Amino acid sequence: MATTLFNASCSFPSIKVIDCKSYVGLRSNVSQVRVASLPVATSQRRSLVVRASNGHAKKLGRSDAECEAAVAAGDVPEAPPVPPKPVAPAGTPVIQPLNLNRRPRRNRASPTVRAAFQETDISPANFVYPLFIHEGEEDTPIGAMPGCYRLGWRHGLLQEVAKARAVGVNSIVLFPKVPEALKNPTGDEAYSDNGLVPRTIRLLKDKYPDLIIYTDVALDPYSSDGHDGIVREDGVIMNDETVHQLCKQAVSQARAGADVVSPSDMMDGRVGAIRAALDAEGFQNVSIMSYTAKYASSFYGPFREALDSNPRFGDKKTYQMNPANYREALIEAREDEAEGADILLVKPGLPYLDIIRLLRDKSPLPIAAYQVSGEYSMIKAGGVLKMIDEEKVMMESLMCLRRAGADIILTYFALQAATYLCNQKR
Repeated sequence: MATTLFNASCSFPSIKVIDCKSYVGLRSNVSQVRVASLPVATSQRRSLVVRASNGHAKKLGRSDAECEAAVAAGDVPEAPPVPPKPVAPAGTPVIQPLNLNRRPRRNRASPTVRAAFQETDISPANFVYPLFIHEGEEDTPIGAMPGCYRLGWRHGLLQEVAKARAVGVNSIVLFPKVPEALKNPTGDEAYSDNGLVPRTIRLLKDKYPDLIIYTDVALDPYSSDGHDGIVREDGVIMNDETVHQLCKQAVSQARAGADVVSPSDMMDGRVGAIRAALDAEGFQNVSIMSYTAKYASSFYGPFREALDSNPRFGDKKTYQMNPANYREALIEAREDEAEGADILLVKPGLPYLDIIRLLRDKSPLPIAAYQVSGEYSMIKAGGVLKMIDEEKVMMESLMCLRRAGADIILTYFALQAATYLCNQKR
């Protein structure tokens, strides 16, 4: 039989056994594949010889030539008959078929065909899991967000991260509930190196070094006023002074080990200032995910309950965007790009699919979408009341965010959706 020779440098370690059960795509009826051990040798080249099998095909009956001759002589083997044409229900009108050159339904005719032509996919790698943390040791349920908890940072959080990683979700974003006694008008606790978030980052990185940790950069969890910035006595949110505080917060988080800092405050100029502050401290490799188009939405209610961070007065309409505005998102996106953002985020998600698509079409940067607490809670409530199929609506909503152009999705469904996807693959 023919022999094929490959000249290969044997600089790889010896391989004894590959367990096929651990690798998707290998035949399930083969438990192990044995591979000849090859010595490690970087100083000289070896010849790797692959030989075709010298076995013979089992003879099942007549030869190919005999079969072809029989068919040519009219001795055609039997096959199942042509299936009967399905019968329409009684009363169906008898008509002439429409003269259509194209029938799009042909490409939706079966699950296999639909899967072949599916334009958008989704996987656990697309999810960032938002997690609420607090100083307590117990996990406290959040009433407005069924299935979500304020997690004890030393125990419950580690367990939740382990469950997420087990189904392929290896990115999280942290949101702290800060004790009231540590809040003040200037949000100084935001940049304490021994604060809840930096301590939690260090703990997670010690346990899971490859975990991707996003952080929230804003003053509202730390402010006694509940706003994202410093509030002047006349109620004005001070922009530049707030940015100064945010820079210190971002550097503190990066120093603890954060991979991505995420300014959600919507102050003007904060992305460029944070980029400069990070670079000055040697954190050039820490990314910035800017909340580029964060709207002054009513969908945030359950989140604010989770962190007890409602504004003590007024609203956030002087810094968050007007839900009626579309073109304004481009202004924010261009500024963030110019200032050095690595990722652009749209918040909320599903009600703002047009904004996600706008940024996807206009920017080369990765686009993130935040499926916010109100979106999550509505689906959960509809499922509990049996008004919708929670699981199907969950997956459809996430697929819509991907279809609109989101590369990653911040979603409280991350663990549940990833578990569903893993079960589907099995």
